[in-house]
Amino acid sequence: MSARLAINRLRDRVPLDGAAVDRFVARYGSPIVEGERATFLWRGEADEVRVRHRVVGLPDPLPLSPVQGTDLWAVTTVLPEGSRVEYQVEIRRGEAYEQFNDPLNPRLAHSPLGSSSVCASRGYQVPDWVAFDPEARPGSVIEDSIRSKALRREQPIHVYLPARFNRALRYPLLVVHDGTDYLGFAAMKTVLDNLIHRLDVDPLVAVFVPPGDRLREYANHAPHARFIARELVPLLTERLPLLDAPEARCLMGSSFGGIASLSTAVRYPGYFGSLLLQSASLVFTDIGFDHGGGPAFDPVVAFVNRYRARPTAVVERIYQSCGVYEPLITPNRSMVGVFRQAGMQVRYAEARDGHNWENWRDRLGDGLSWLFPGPQKFLYE
Repeated sequence: MSARLAINRLRDRVPLDGAAVDRFVARYGSPIVEGERATFLWRGEADEVRVRHRVVGLPDPLPLSPVQGTDLWAVTTVLPEGSRVEYQVEIRRGEAYEQFNDPLNPRLAHSPLGSSSVCASRGYQVPDWVAFDPEARPGSVIEDSIRSKALRREQPIHVYLPARFNRALRYPLLVVHDGTDYLGFAAMKTVLDNLIHRLDVDPLVAVFVPPGDRLREYANHAPHARFIARELVPLLTERLPLLDAPEARCLMGSSFGGIASLSTAVRYPGYFGSLLLQSASLVFTDIGFDHGGGPAFDPVVAFVNRYRARPTAVVERIYQSCGVYEPLITPNRSMVGVFRQAGMQVRYAEARDGHNWENWRDRLGDGLSWLFPGPQKFLYE
């Protein structure tokens, strides 16, 4: 099979000159996905060229080798069907290193830390409900802020109201940690508009809440939990026509935002009916105290260890997802059984993806339609 790869056909060309490489690069770009193989390319003069990524199971960095007699560098690796990988190219010239997006690949993903190139294997598709649909009536997003005694600051929020919002009706509430990032990097307003339009998700109100000091406030922080449960939700329930019942309230978040969601529910058991946890930082230790996450994870590990020692049912339902290419896959898999044994219903999903916003975006259709099923998905599975 390897002899049929495009890069190997190029290597077999005689003569292999700059014009042949020009045509090859113009035709294929980078990476070249063939079956379950992906070939990464870079062109130029360097002492070393490497692919940097965060894929558990692949060497990081992944070194490229020069194609003999040319300025083209290449490496081929296995990429299972349905995979999606974010990466950058790193080059070394002498003692100087540079890291940047793949100049031969126009496909980018964005996050608060910047952008990365994207390699998608055969079988991966961006869900069609991610793109703007002119047939879907748009909801509205209202910027606001509330004064929080618990956090001792003015807290900005964004409130999503669904299309055809009607004060004579009552709506469930979704509280979204890292809210502005979900709006900016997971297209969540468009996703909600489309899923509600398609009747996959019941019309709901969502409040998008950005953090202050994220690593402190999201790591089992009592003032943050008090703000959510005792200030934010009661104020929104007073101002908006919300269903005032636990089963109509859901907390969600990714990474540390998942810990903020779970720890808030643990501190206020029964107040929320469901959780949507995406790649939650559910790091724990079974023996000793060395968790490898650094000081920021100390309060997280202490919290998860305590919960694992005495798990309780703090909500009725949890939608939990994680990428198989991220280090958090092992603790997330482990916690599924803990949550279920505590008496909570868990729907768990894995994706061949990493710790990133497009992974979390792609799971929203499954998660939201299970927690807030519309007429098309009115039966709980």
